[in-house]
Amino acid sequence: MNVFDWLSNMDMPREDKFNIVEVRFKNGRKEFFVNSEKLSLTTGDAVVIEVPSGHHIGHVSMQGELVRLQMQKKKIANDGEIKKVYRLAHQKDLEKFEEVKKRELPTLYRTREIIRDLKLEMKLSDVEYQADNAKATFFYSADDRVDFRELIKLLAGEFKIRVEMRQISLRQEAGRLGGIGVCGRELCCSTWLSDFKNVATSAARYQNLSLNPSKLSGQCGRLKCCLNYELETYMEALEHIPKIEGPLLTEKGEATLQKTDIFRKIMWFGFAAENTWYPLNVERVNQILLLNREGKKPANLDLDVLAEKIPLETLNSDLTRMDQKFKGKSKKRKKKKGGDNSPGGGSPRGNDGGGGSPRGNESGGGNPKGNSSGGNTRGNNPGGGNPNRNRNPKPGNQR
Repeated sequence: MNVFDWLSNMDMPREDKFNIVEVRFKNGRKEFFVNSEKLSLTTGDAVVIEVPSGHHIGHVSMQGELVRLQMQKKKIANDGEIKKVYRLAHQKDLEKFEEVKKRELPTLYRTREIIRDLKLEMKLSDVEYQADNAKATFFYSADDRVDFRELIKLLAGEFKIRVEMRQISLRQEAGRLGGIGVCGRELCCSTWLSDFKNVATSAARYQNLSLNPSKLSGQCGRLKCCLNYELETYMEALEHIPKIEGPLLTEKGEATLQKTDIFRKIMWFGFAAENTWYPLNVERVNQILLLNREGKKPANLDLDVLAEKIPLETLNSDLTRMDQKFKGKSKKRKKKKGGDNSPGGGSPRGNDGGGGSPRGNESGGGNPKGNSSGGNTRGNNPGGGNPNRNRNPKPGNQR
């Protein structure tokens, strides 16, 4: 992976320029070399560098003051043990190096066959040839110590080279092979990550992640390195979350912690007899914990004391009084409409001894109005005849 040199555009003292450069090799492997010849180098240049018993070709990845910082970070001393840069690589050097690299893949396959024949418990992941075609480095991983002395003899005799066996970890193996992670980006270990820190399952537990090995493991078979990236942020946020050592005690029952949203500071609790989760903020949880330490129980998760319920009879008392009031009035109206009860029956209005007369008091029958003993319909005319003529005529109105 190319590194951005943020100090490249800054003016540095020429006499004090740091003379060590960082050189990148196959699969991102990087080492430091001294530019003792004071060559004018640019990031990306191919250079011929010194290696034990030969030379190799790499590309300049970093130079200047950033190299000093990287050496301090990796705790590499600036002493005489650092190898030097011979010169810039020519076109012939690059062409020869390309021819040498073509041997790597067939060598890898053949070596794996030899390992299977020898029944060695090791996994060969990569082979890197030196540019001078005098040496090859075999990168392997194994759980236990492996006796590969016989293997080295066979490889040296078959390929006519010097053999170096270098054991690497599973994370380094994944970085050399490369790949795409579940995030859709290239693996961190194959691009920029060089220091592999220990990753524990507690990192996933602090971040409320499911402890599913298939989801937490990377391509190397170990826990993903990215679990440590945000761990410090979660640890700071967890300082404000109360520690729940047991269920919350309420009069409704025991509420068990089901889920915690660390950054929103919301905790979900549920009762054993229910499937509903109740969200509570951190302040309310602290209040309930304080009450439980004092031996008290809140009414439920939301309220300490339930509001007193007013009986239904009290709420409907006004309606009941109104019903009773208007019920008495309706009875009185019905009595008035029914009239007086007469002993003779039949006459709704007036008292009559003979019955049959709807209006007035009659002793006979048949007269609907007035009291008469005969067929007089109106007025009291004991003699019968015309009822209108039974009047004293006014003077002057007679005919």
